[in-house]
Amino acid sequence: MCCNAKCWLIAGSVIGGLLAILGGVLIPVGDIIIKGEIDKEAVIKDGTIAYENWIVPGSPVYRQFWFYNVSNPDEILNGAKPKLEQKGPYTYLIRHVPKSNVTQNNNNTVTFYQPNEAIFQRNKSIGPDDDIYTVLNLAVAAAPNMFPALLKLLNTYIKQSNSSLFQKRSVKEILWGYTDPFLEQIPNAVIEDKKTGVFYPYNGTADGPYVVNNGKDDISKVALITRYKGQSTLSFWKDNYCDMINGTDAASFPPFVDKNVPLFFFSSEICRSIYGEFEKEYTLKGIKLYRFVVPKTALASPYENPDNHCYCTDKVISRNCDAAGVLDLRACHDKKPIFLSLPHFLFASDFILESLDGLKSNVEEHQTFVDVEPITGFTMHFAKRLQVNVFFNRTKDIDILANLQSEFVFPVLWLNETALIDDKSADTFKSSVTTPMNVLGIIQIVFLCLGGVIFLACSITLCVKSCRGKKV
Repeated sequence: MCCNAKCWLIAGSVIGGLLAILGGVLIPVGDIIIKGEIDKEAVIKDGTIAYENWIVPGSPVYRQFWFYNVSNPDEILNGAKPKLEQKGPYTYLIRHVPKSNVTQNNNNTVTFYQPNEAIFQRNKSIGPDDDIYTVLNLAVAAAPNMFPALLKLLNTYIKQSNSSLFQKRSVKEILWGYTDPFLEQIPNAVIEDKKTGVFYPYNGTADGPYVVNNGKDDISKVALITRYKGQSTLSFWKDNYCDMINGTDAASFPPFVDKNVPLFFFSSEICRSIYGEFEKEYTLKGIKLYRFVVPKTALASPYENPDNHCYCTDKVISRNCDAAGVLDLRACHDKKPIFLSLPHFLFASDFILESLDGLKSNVEEHQTFVDVEPITGFTMHFAKRLQVNVFFNRTKDIDILANLQSEFVFPVLWLNETALIDDKSADTFKSSVTTPMNVLGIIQIVFLCLGGVIFLACSITLCVKSCRGKKV
């Protein structure tokens, strides 16, 4: 009897030890299995999870627009401070068309174009896109900075077209374009296209071509942009650092995201690469995410962030490169005086915000962020928030600009391009990725704990019995 009990205790100790060892072995083995699956499914090729969400987003992507209605246009022309009222949102569905001209290259890259198409969403807007507001006259405000040698002629064209610095236009016209009476006065040799709009032309166009790494040879490079419009670097900033094309398009990132390493992404709309820094970890629809936010330093003055020295392209407008929070985009927008900022001039210099009434920045509402699932690198939620501004100043040769208070970086609108993983996609992701990883983790813990308990219980009992037997 004692011999049988001793044999059972020895067997239990061995089995418990083996279970604990198996649980321990499953940890690195499980990591290898997980990495192998991620390496396979994160590659941008037909049939993978990554490809399905890359070719066209699995969740709808919307652009919400808020417009700055000018309530005192006549007073501004006589030196008064502008008073602005935010109107919106007006929402459009975008990125619903699959990427076009997709070509898998022999060097482990893939080439594609991103089609542009926007469909108005009345149920997500405060009114129809025929709503009319008093806004900055884009063509009139931009022309003096584009053609400084033709100021007196421009003044004549402005008068002949009965144009002013402000005008009434519909949401649809402001965004997607309209034929401008002032531009119609200018000879074709100077300006051939007589239409203008913040995003004109948009529908029916395509951004690209882009060339990105497909991850076949090195998954840590997947989705990283290697070329844009045939070039490996930009040419806007005349500096090797600022002209670098870094990161992805923010729709996804290489897997196994490290919260201590900034995430870089490139946007053709802002003509540069930018980055997000880790802010927090949280759970969305049962999926653990890392939130990365675009920090204040990304648009800081060169005095605060020396890396931004090459984004200072005009020392007069930037007040000797001391201005913060705005990005001069003239070099990449055909000399049009377009300045980019965060909404309501978040993180901008005080003098910019103090030149206008009606704006109030809020970090929660106006910050740009991406929420990334750290194992796969897939973006599950993001909000790209940008404000489009036009620079103009007092000019004695143009009547409507002669009595202005000063110079302005004048806001036209701000946008929030956003997407959130829907319930169906979240459930699919959890069943194919999260649940298998959790089950494997539970098995590892169960084997470790159960094996450890059995081993200790049997070993201790065996020792006690052995001691008692010796005393007898």
